[in-house]
Amino acid sequence: MSGIETVLADSLTWTAASTVLDEKDATDIFAALVSQNDGLTQLSNQFLQSGMDSYTNEDYEKAAKAFEAAIAIAPDSDYNTETTQYLAQTYLKLEKTDKAIEAYENAIQRNGDDATLRTSLAQLYYMQERYDDAAFQYGKAVELDDSAENRYSYGEALLKIEDYEEAEVQFNKVKTTYPDSTAGYYGMGKMYSLTEAYEKAIEEFEAALEIDPEFYDAMAEIGYAYTDMGEYEAAEDIVDELEDLDEDLAGTLEDYIYQSKEPEIAFAWATSTFPDNMASGYPVSAIDSYLENAGAELSMTMTFQFTKEMDVSSILDRTNWTITRASSLNIAKTYNYGDEIPATEITLDYNPDYVTYDPDTYTATIGFTVRQNETADGTIDPSHIVFTFSGEDVYGVSMSEDADEYSGFSGAA
Repeated sequence: MSGIETVLADSLTWTAASTVLDEKDATDIFAALVSQNDGLTQLSNQFLQSGMDSYTNEDYEKAAKAFEAAIAIAPDSDYNTETTQYLAQTYLKLEKTDKAIEAYENAIQRNGDDATLRTSLAQLYYMQERYDDAAFQYGKAVELDDSAENRYSYGEALLKIEDYEEAEVQFNKVKTTYPDSTAGYYGMGKMYSLTEAYEKAIEEFEAALEIDPEFYDAMAEIGYAYTDMGEYEAAEDIVDELEDLDEDLAGTLEDYIYQSKEPEIAFAWATSTFPDNMASGYPVSAIDSYLENAGAELSMTMTFQFTKEMDVSSILDRTNWTITRASSLNIAKTYNYGDEIPATEITLDYNPDYVTYDPDTYTATIGFTVRQNETADGTIDPSHIVFTFSGEDVYGVSMSEDADEYSGFSGAA
C-alpha cells in the first residue's frame, strides 16, 4: 500500500497501530545515537533508551518522564523529531492528548522546518476537530514537503473548514502527481459532494474505482451522492452491491439512506372512527346515531401510519396538523366534486383536539370533533377532508411534499 492509500485508509485519524516505536528497533537507534561524542548527548541517549524500555514494558508514566528528559538535555539533537514522536505517542497512551499536542508545538518552535513534526501535529489537531489549526499545519507541511500524502491531507482539512476552492487545487495536484492513485479522485469527489455538485462527484468516485475496483469506500460515496440527490433507488442498488463486498460499508450507507429519506404518510388505519371513504352529501347523522340530535358533538379519530420514526414533540404539536377541505384543479379531487357547497354543510376545526403517537409502530392518532348543525340535517364530504402533517422525523427531516397529507379519496399524497 502506497503512502497516499495509507492516508485514505487511516482517514486522517491518529492510530497507534503503526508507530515509530513499533517500526524501529530501539537497540539499533540507541547504537546510532551513542556514536555521538558529546557528553550531554550521551546522557540524553540514556534517557531515550530508558524511555523505550519503559514504553515496551507499558510503564507509560515512566517512559514520558524519560523522553521529556532526553529532549530537555539535548533539544537540538538530530533525533529530536523521533524523540518527540515517542513522547507524543506515550502521552496518547496515557490519554493526555493536550500534552501530546504541546510536545509537538514545542518541537516546532525549536525546528519549524520539519515537515514530519507539522503533519504529526496536524493529525492530532484533526483528531481534536481543531480543523483550522490542522489546515494551517498541513499547509506549512506542504510548503516544506509537497508530497501527494501531505497535499491530500491538507485537502481533507480544507474540506472541514469549507475552503473548497483551495481543496480543489490540492486534490488536482495530487491527481497530476499520482494519476494512477485513487486519492486525488477520491478527494475531488468528496469536494464535489460537499458543494452539492453530485454528478461531478460520482464521476470522480467512478474514476477512482476504475483505478482500483476494490476501493469500496468510493463505491459507498457514490451511494451517498445518490442519496443526497434524492435518487434513493440508485443508492439502494449500491447497498446491494456492497453487501457482498463490505458489509460494514453497506450497513452504514443503508442507515444514511434511511435517515435521509423524507418521511411520508403511508396510509390511514381502518381502526380510524371517521368514515373517510364516504362521498359528498353524506349525512352527519349517519356517522353515529348520537349525531341525530341538533347541536350534538362527537369526538372522532384518524390513525396514520408513517414510513419512519417521527419526532415525538413534532407529532404531538397540534399546530403541525391541519384538517381542511380538498382543493384541486382536478374536480374529482375537490371537495364536493367542485359543486356548490350547500348551506347544510358542516365544518371541522382547522387543528385537531389532540394527538397521540406510538413510537414503536410509527403511528399517530389525531382526535377531532364533528358537530351536528342546529337543524339536525348537517352534511359533509368525508372522502375529501384532507389531513395534513407538516412536522419532521426523529432525524430532523421534514415531511415529503409528495406524501404529507391524506384524504379518503386520494389516499396519501
